[in-house]
Amino acid sequence: QVQLTESGGGLVQAGDSLRLSCTASGRTFSTYDVGWFRQAPGKGREFVAAITWSSSTYFATSVKGRFTISRDNANNTVYLQMNSLKPEDTAVYYCALGARPYYSVSFQPANYGSWGQGTQVTVSS
Repeated sequence: QVQLTESGGGLVQAGDSLRLSCTASGRTFSTYDVGWFRQAPGKGREFVAAITWSSSTYFATSVKGRFTISRDNANNTVYLQMNSLKPEDTAVYYCALGARPYYSVSFQPANYGSWGQGTQVTVSS
């Protein structure tokens, strides 16, 4: 059973940067897509970014140009670099592993099988 652990969240000011990390244990994840999602208070979980097993990347329109995603398969870690943060980026951020290896990329939470516990990102204005 794979376990995902997010880290790197915190309280920052608008315009600042943060780098979130998602580390997997229990399974080599190089053949899986990894997605980042976020959930703000009172809202549903929304797609932020994904990196496929072949390292193709995808971003939500709201973060495109500000966020980047990368993976280090040797260390079973995926990074979400968040620049030019805005107050509307405030949320709990979750990483998730694709449901199956070599799966087609998905922007839907239901197509991800394992989730981390989340890390809080708060951006003050």
